[in-house]
Amino acid sequence: MTTKEKNFVSAVVYLHNDGARAAEFCRILASELDAHFDHYELVAVDDACTDNTAELLRTWGKQQSAPLTILHMSLFHGRENAMNAGLDAAIGDYVYEFDTTELCYPQTLIFEAYRTAMQGSDIVSVCPRSSRNGSGLFYKVFNAYSHSKYQLRTDAFRLVNRRAINRVHASSAHLPYRKAAYAASGLKMVDLEFDGKLTDKTLGRFNLALDSLALYTDAGFKVSIGITLCMMLVAVAELVYTLVVFATGHPVAGWTTTMFVITLGFAGLFAVLTIVVKYLSLLLSLVFKQQKYLVESVEKLQK
Repeated sequence: MTTKEKNFVSAVVYLHNDGARAAEFCRILASELDAHFDHYELVAVDDACTDNTAELLRTWGKQQSAPLTILHMSLFHGRENAMNAGLDAAIGDYVYEFDTTELCYPQTLIFEAYRTAMQGSDIVSVCPRSSRNGSGLFYKVFNAYSHSKYQLRTDAFRLVNRRAINRVHASSAHLPYRKAAYAASGLKMVDLEFDGKLTDKTLGRFNLALDSLALYTDAGFKVSIGITLCMMLVAVAELVYTLVVFATGHPVAGWTTTMFVITLGFAGLFAVLTIVVKYLSLLLSLVFKQQKYLVESVEKLQK
């Protein structure tokens, strides 16, 4: 008989109008957890479902012994906020995060993620080898401007330990994008790959992408600085042109003075904007990124 793991694990599942697929997914998930863990719980987050998702899940829950908690949201919050509520309700030492009930990966990867975590990883992401073009473009931009050594990519689910959850909550009580927060936490991340592709499409990802780029990367700062410097160079070039016309040409009376004042004013304006953008970047860093340093792990060596 195989010895089961003693660690308490939680599985948080996001639900929004998943119908019968929700109950089937939870059944498969509970079967995997029951086979490998002595103590576990399922936390299903009902994000204001308008179909029979909650009813079907409730019926399934009453017919089996898996500990199930259904967290009903008061109104539609979206995937990230609803999952944050589920994480707050979970009490496990290790927490699975299932953002979708789409089962496009081998079930064995659920426990494989745990075994990988036990080898020293705080966050384990289970990722398809291929992803949608829009997602791939976002991750390329994010990874290019992020200061994390870990590369973000599309994932089907992830397993995080309590230390990772506490670390990201210490930096911010509200997590607009959990995946990016974990990558920025400084803790060890590992990806497990499988052959497959997620087909679920999530609404509101564009705004989430913009928020994530602003909070977890310096992409916005570099773009704004680049635009400001370009406009400042244009203003300076116009100023030089005005002086050249004044010195060698036949300007219209009053034109030189007017253009000189306008171009000099725009050059000063964009110089001020450059300073303002820098201070806004520092303010964001001070308010949102409260931790002064990040430690991945501590290794003690003894003779």
